[in-house]
Amino acid sequence: MSAAHKQIGEVAERTRLSLRTIRYYEEVGLVVPSARSQGGFRLYSEVDIARLQLVRRMKPLDFSLEEMRELLETIDALTDTATPGPERSTLADRLETFRIAVDERCASLRQQLENAEAFADELRTEHARHQVGTEPKS
Repeated sequence: MSAAHKQIGEVAERTRLSLRTIRYYEEVGLVVPSARSQGGFRLYSEVDIARLQLVRRMKPLDFSLEEMRELLETIDALTDTATPGPERSTLADRLETFRIAVDERCASLRQQLENAEAFADELRTEHARHQVGTEPKS
């Protein structure tokens, strides 16, 4: 194993993904390890790890596997210097569509968090009203 490659356990620790999740992402073709050891163990490069971290960030935004795949393919094609100019323009537009979707999903999550925090405040207030040794307000 080269120093540039990491085994799945270390990758799981770095990405905060379970071994099962990493294997699943490989099974569905999102992130395939770039190498295998002589013993057949999965070996991940820094590029593979960055890809897993990107997928991990998409998950709470409710991206489907197909959307994740499409975004990863778009990024891969834009990174590929052999991708022709006209195609790059189309890919850049697709990437912008994803960026807008991420912004909208983040705004939605912020609103959900705001609602949850307001609810937590209400419960704290209600709890304080009913603490033992306090008299109910009339």
